Amino acid sequence: MHHGLSDLTRRIERTLRDRLIPATYGAAVPVEVSALHLPGEPIPPAEAIAGEYGPFAVGERWGRAFGTTWFHLTGEVPAAMRGRRVELVVDLGFERSGPGFRSEGLAYTPDGVPIKGIEPRTAWLPVARPARGGERVDLYLEAASNPLFDGSVTTLGDPETIGPELLYRLDRAEIAVLEEDVHALVLDVQTLHGLALELPESDPRRHEVRRALEVMLDELDVADVVGGAAAARARLAGVLASPAAPSAHKISAVGHAHIDSAWLWPVRETIRKCARTFSNVVALAEDYPDFVFACSSAQQYAWMRDHHPLVWERIRAAAARGQFVPVGGMWVESDTNMPGGEALVRQFTQGKRFFADELGVDSREVWLPDSFGYSAALPQLARLAGFRWFLSQKMSWNLTNRFPHHTFWWEGIDGSRVFTHFPPADTYSSELTADQLHHGVRNFAEKGRATRSLLPFGYGDGGGGPTREIIETGHRVADLEGSPRVTIESPSAFFAAAEAEYPDAPVWAGEMYLEFHRGTYTSQHAMKRGNRRTEHLLREAELWAATAAVRAGAAYPYAELDRIWQEMLLLQFHDILPGSSIAWVHREARVTYARLEVELETIIDGALGALAGEGAVPLVFNAAPHERDGVPALAAAPAEVPGTVLVEGDDDGVTLDNALVRVRVGRDGTLASVLDLVADREVLAGAGNVLQLHPDTPNYFDAWDIDDFAFARRRDLTGVTAIEVDTSDPARPLVRVRRTDGDSTYVQTAALAAGARRVDLVTEVDWHQRETLLKVAFPLAVHADRSASEIQFGHVFRPTHTNTSWDAARFEICAHRWLHVGEPGYGAAVVNAETYGHDVTRPAPGDARGPGSTTVRLSLLRAPRYPDPETDQGRHRLAYGLVVGAEIADAVREGYRANLPVRQRTGAGPVAPLVSVSSPAVVVEAVKLADDRSGDVVVRLYESLGGRAKARLTAGFGVERAWVCDLVEHEDEEIAALAPLTTAGDEVTLDLGPFQVVTLRLRAAR
Repeated sequence: MHHGLSDLTRRIERTLRDRLIPATYGAAVPVEVSALHLPGEPIPPAEAIAGEYGPFAVGERWGRAFGTTWFHLTGEVPAAMRGRRVELVVDLGFERSGPGFRSEGLAYTPDGVPIKGIEPRTAWLPVARPARGGERVDLYLEAASNPLFDGSVTTLGDPETIGPELLYRLDRAEIAVLEEDVHALVLDVQTLHGLALELPESDPRRHEVRRALEVMLDELDVADVVGGAAAARARLAGVLASPAAPSAHKISAVGHAHIDSAWLWPVRETIRKCARTFSNVVALAEDYPDFVFACSSAQQYAWMRDHHPLVWERIRAAAARGQFVPVGGMWVESDTNMPGGEALVRQFTQGKRFFADELGVDSREVWLPDSFGYSAALPQLARLAGFRWFLSQKMSWNLTNRFPHHTFWWEGIDGSRVFTHFPPADTYSSELTADQLHHGVRNFAEKGRATRSLLPFGYGDGGGGPTREIIETGHRVADLEGSPRVTIESPSAFFAAAEAEYPDAPVWAGEMYLEFHRGTYTSQHAMKRGNRRTEHLLREAELWAATAAVRAGAAYPYAELDRIWQEMLLLQFHDILPGSSIAWVHREARVTYARLEVELETIIDGALGALAGEGAVPLVFNAAPHERDGVPALAAAPAEVPGTVLVEGDDDGVTLDNALVRVRVGRDGTLASVLDLVADREVLAGAGNVLQLHPDTPNYFDAWDIDDFAFARRRDLTGVTAIEVDTSDPARPLVRVRRTDGDSTYVQTAALAAGARRVDLVTEVDWHQRETLLKVAFPLAVHADRSASEIQFGHVFRPTHTNTSWDAARFEICAHRWLHVGEPGYGAAVVNAETYGHDVTRPAPGDARGPGSTTVRLSLLRAPRYPDPETDQGRHRLAYGLVVGAEIADAVREGYRANLPVRQRTGAGPVAPLVSVSSPAVVVEAVKLADDRSGDVVVRLYESLGGRAKARLTAGFGVERAWVCDLVEHEDEEIAALAPLTTAGDEVTLDLGPFQVVTLRLRAAR
């Protein structure tokens, strides 16, 4: 027989759009609407509900950008709706947009109890099921008029430049009957139609499903959809009941709502997004006993506890039932490239502690679906924090190379491994549609070896989460012929089964470098400076406060440090620290960083005062983990008297000479020569400390990306306004170079200290470029086929060549305090105090520098226009330095020194270190008192050179007991076995493997 002559696909889709979906709601009556327009920031619900409301009508406009309007909705269910499922349907002006990116709201009862969120995909509120008739509707809706950011340059992201325009129109507010059979029929048809489209033309199942749909449509009276919906469903029941093949791929579906803790909205709006989304989730959990929702970020739970206690109690109840599952165990879903080692530790420990204390949960999986690449330090830290599994999907965004695995073991720099999964559907916001399910099956790299994958479902980024329609779709595809099997279950259930099935999964060693979003290492310089500075101030505050507590009996500021850590960890969220949020977010972050700096300086000053005591002895406090100028690491003592530096000037420039290094600043203000007098060799292969400008217009996302074509054109800044010599400090003279370029001005300072093999450099910029990348270049006279970049608790090597597409794609890389290049017998390092983006290249053919050189560049500033059109405009100070004749150990030492300047004050006499370590390869990263307030001293240290080391730690106090613990400071036999120790009095001896991190707990003798 002939196949149908008409376009069946078009017929199905038009019937859905024009007939079935519009019939989902039947009889409807309007409700009365009044409104309270807030002139500024949100107010508490009780205050808003008690406010004065004015008349408002459907069709009126409302909502200035980031404003709040409270709607009071009142009405009565007509008797004609008796026995039906009745809902209040509200359209705030959604304009077919997705959840989380425009208008949204949260409904409350008159006594302030939150009910449910209103979003474009869940625009209803429960009224009666079934209705008796006569029920009163009396609800208050807190509506947020969040603007749409579509990639266009806009001023809506800054509260100081938001205009008065009203963005939305209230399009609907009605009491309506939900036609349950029609609603179910829509889902049946969508499920089957999507399935058929995914099956090949040759598959009989495709034709069986399409024929069933065609017959159903033939029999459906479109003039009476409601009356015929039940019969239409019956016609489709057979094809929906046919079970999946025994070999069908297994998908663990997990409810999810990725909510960026700040991005295209400020933090205060994230708190409200969480309340809306989580209210929806707990309501769904009550309606669907099999529903499981995974939620990360202890910060978001803490917001509910502190700002929405009624939502919090419903979350706790759902968590106790196993339906609301805390995952990730981190304070926020942070960036993992730029946070320092101790900060990543605290992301884990603060999150784990919150989940344990507040919810009685010990999360086992790290959950980072959207961070912009993954540090090679993570596997070890995850295992030391008690995690077993890792989940992401962001590597599917690679622009150049396809990541080869979906289920694998990820190995870190120390050899630790975590079982890892990337959902092959390439999304964390699935709707469980057939195209997503089948894409995941087709894409799954482990076919033939593994049979299961995970798929998070629910609207995300701006929240929204799962809907009843998605859950109902999940039920329909649970066991459906032609489809993978779908089971709604927890992430831990998936991971346990996946690991048991595939224990010999392949291994990926080292970092997972995202070939995208490379500009985030540089965008919004104030975020980078604030993060780096706060991390090191926290190190100092904990070190000196712990030392003062043990030495002088001073009170340890547990609560204050805890709060500061949590505030700083929030700012490491993967759109704040990377600089990819709107201006509002970054303005608030700058204010927070400034306040935290003052608070930490106060803690440090108090601790130093307690330690120094009364007296006139000049003391230098050294918080770095290495001796400096005769002052021991982590201690205070008088510093050695520095020598002087020779300064000479002539027509060709200025020379600084400290008998170790001779630096010449040329007439163009660049470093014309850096001569290593110890090795008797020139360090530079060309002019150094050269500021270079590149056009910076990425293809995709402005603040996120640097594309390789940006480097095709550059302009060097060599014009000089003035060169000045400052010899006011003979032990550290400096040369100051002033430049002007367009509307921007630059002041570059080169200094050389007595006894140092590091040239200290500062670039101060009043930056007014647009869509421009500022770099500073150091062509070095070393032939290096790889560079070493500091990451958390170690370093990674990356090739400087472009032999493969994987090598070529790493054209912009992240490093922390230092980057080192070298050849056998000689190397150099560039250290910095607030920069993360770098590139390292070899000479191009025909380059005047010739073969045998390597150029290291730091990325200093960018000027993207979206989402913040004023990114980085204004004044900045960037400090960095060139270390000559450096091995990696020298780079480690100078990196810490560049970020931990000494502190000077007078006192009674030297302050001995609380702990000291014998091995130069072993670095003390943190000294603090234990979180449980027992008074135990906690010391975190690591092997820094990538080899093995035996280290003797000596405590500067009587030790009753010493033991190795996990990062959460609990005893753990498995972790202790990784770092066996011996003790003798106040000494602890440890054998450390390459890059091994060890946390010691020392109990003082009473």
